[in-house]
Amino acid sequence: MKNIEKMRKSILLIVLTAAFISLSSSLQAHCQIPCGIFNDHLRVKLMSEHVTTIEKSMKFIDKLSKDPASNMNQIVRWVNNKNDHADELTEIVTYYFLAQRIKIIDSSDKAAFADYQQKLSLLHQIMVYSMKAKQTTDLQNTDKLRTLIADFDKAYFNERDKKHLESHEK
Repeated sequence: MKNIEKMRKSILLIVLTAAFISLSSSLQAHCQIPCGIFNDHLRVKLMSEHVTTIEKSMKFIDKLSKDPASNMNQIVRWVNNKNDHADELTEIVTYYFLAQRIKIIDSSDKAAFADYQQKLSLLHQIMVYSMKAKQTTDLQNTDKLRTLIADFDKAYFNERDKKHLESHEK
C-alpha cells in the first residue's frame, strides 16, 4: 500500500514538473497576450544598449584579430556576444514593436497611414542593419543603427509622450 502511494506521489510530481516546464517557456516572452504591462521607452533604451554592446564587440574582435592564433577563443566569444545582441535587438523590433505595439492602420486615413509606414520602414531598416552588424565588424552599421533608433524614437513617441517621459527622468 505504501509503495502505491509513493508511486502516485511520484507520478503527480512528474506530471506537475512537466506542466511547469512546458508553461515556463511560454511565460518568459513579453508578451503576445494583452497583459497591459508595456514600457516602450525602456525597449528603445534597450535597443540602444544592444547597439553599444555590438559596437564594443566589434572593436574587441578587430583588436584581437591582430593575433588570431593567441586570441581565437576570445574572438569566438566576442563574435557570439555580438551576434546574440544583434538577435536581441531584432527580437525587440519583431516581437515587441511589430507584433504588438505598431497597430495596423487603414490606408484611407492618409496621415495616420504615412506615420504607420514610416515606423514600419524604420523598424525594417533596424532589422537589416542588425543583420549586417552580425556579418561584419564595420562600425558604420552601428552608426546607422543609432541613427535609425533615434529616428524611430522621434517617430514613435508624440510630444505628450516625450514630456511625460522627461518628467520621470528628472
